[in-house]
Amino acid sequence: MTNYREILRLHSQGISQRSIAASCGCARSTVQRTLIRAEEHGLVWPLPSEMTEERLRKIFSPPGAVPLPVGHKEPDFEYIHREMGKRGVTLTLLWNEYCAQCREVGDIPFMYTAFCDRYRRYAARTKATMHLAHKPGEQMEVDWAGKTMEARDNITGEVIPAYVFVAVLPCSGYAYVEAFFSQGQEDWIAAHINAYQYFGGVTRILIPDNLKTGVARADWYTPVINSCYHEMAEHYGTAVVPTRVRKPKDKASVEGTIGIVSTWIIAALRNRKFFSLREINDAIWEKLDEFNNKPFQKKQGSRLSVFLQEEQSYLGTLPDRPFELAEWRVCIVAYNYHVSVDKMLYSVPHEYIKQEVSIRPTRSTVEIFHGGTRIASHLRKHGHPGQYVTLQEHMPENHLKYVQWNGERFLSWAKAIGENTVAVTKAILASRKIEQQAYRICMALLKLAEKYSPTRLEAACKRALSYTPTPGFKSIQTILATGQDKLPEEDESPHDASADFGFTRGPGYWGGDGHAE
Repeated sequence: MTNYREILRLHSQGISQRSIAASCGCARSTVQRTLIRAEEHGLVWPLPSEMTEERLRKIFSPPGAVPLPVGHKEPDFEYIHREMGKRGVTLTLLWNEYCAQCREVGDIPFMYTAFCDRYRRYAARTKATMHLAHKPGEQMEVDWAGKTMEARDNITGEVIPAYVFVAVLPCSGYAYVEAFFSQGQEDWIAAHINAYQYFGGVTRILIPDNLKTGVARADWYTPVINSCYHEMAEHYGTAVVPTRVRKPKDKASVEGTIGIVSTWIIAALRNRKFFSLREINDAIWEKLDEFNNKPFQKKQGSRLSVFLQEEQSYLGTLPDRPFELAEWRVCIVAYNYHVSVDKMLYSVPHEYIKQEVSIRPTRSTVEIFHGGTRIASHLRKHGHPGQYVTLQEHMPENHLKYVQWNGERFLSWAKAIGENTVAVTKAILASRKIEQQAYRICMALLKLAEKYSPTRLEAACKRALSYTPTPGFKSIQTILATGQDKLPEEDESPHDASADFGFTRGPGYWGGDGHAE
């Protein structure tokens, strides 16, 4: 700002206009114009005591543009200022366009120097800023920091860049910082989820930049939000309001915090070596606690204390479960009424065989939709590929009879026949690595009671168990077919078999104790 008092004081001492301009840090034309206007208004040094700074500015620098010379056309500085924000546009280009417009209507254009001078005066007034008082719990501003951190592969020594995400609550300045190995959709969503968990609540408005992972199409009035980002915002009950293109002041809080974080966290950790993302984030969070607890320089308290006292209670409640990123897929239901997701198979109602369905897999669930309506939901399987997840209500009626049997049901059936039949059934169930493989054998065994009677089946099982502790179905079937189950049981009391044969000589016959001499 021009010091008009100093110009008049120095001029009263006989100092040249060139020296006055050098001393006051202004153009010599400004000194000349000030002295002319002072003479017009009869102002001499010393100035009257009632001459305030505001009155001086009105005399020497009246508000508004410089008086328009007769016949000259005033440029549309609002349009010019807006065009200057576009890539590749310069004042020279805009001045040439302005001159062409003047020639078309017969007006006199300003020379280039006057054009630039008048534009600078307009821009100086337009760039005036206003302090905005942020409401507690109203907004969360997010962005990636310009500087990155580094991790090293502990085998190859390769340097892997880590991108730093920053979220800040403008009211308190409370911040969250986390590093990721990419700036992709999955990491972008995960960063927001972790930020909400750190803050312990949700703001009503979320303000990102116009990056592709957040905004599918940037527009001044109606930006199109990325579908996954919009789904996350709906889950947390917040509204995404992107900044205007090339308008960093729309999220000034996070821009300022990124600058501080770059010094207090990223630069502070520049000499440490990290070998994993976990190590980087542990170090970041240690510094983040110091940053949020650091006292303000020009006011009482810290970011943490202001957050706890003024903002935390205004945050919205977190949902019962965190948002899970889902990548939508489309496929055709197979004849076995299952769909494949990462080589695992999940059932859908058999009525949708050979129809197109949409699949929404997350880390823990797999949801299947048809025509916008969810028709199936399963817990997601992990591990060996090829596993089936099947719900009985999805199966046709003629398939149900093959899956309604289980080991307990076969044992219950066997108990109605007898304990020996139960023992054989248990042996058959245990003979297979997968229990379901023995169901058909158990079914065949127990159906023998219908052909031969339960009493004979129990007797056959008892006889088979006397031969081996793990009899098979064929053995029992043979016993029943040959009628062995009807034979009287043998006397199993122990006796000396040699007593049945008189010619058998024992040790006593030889008069010895059984040891050779």
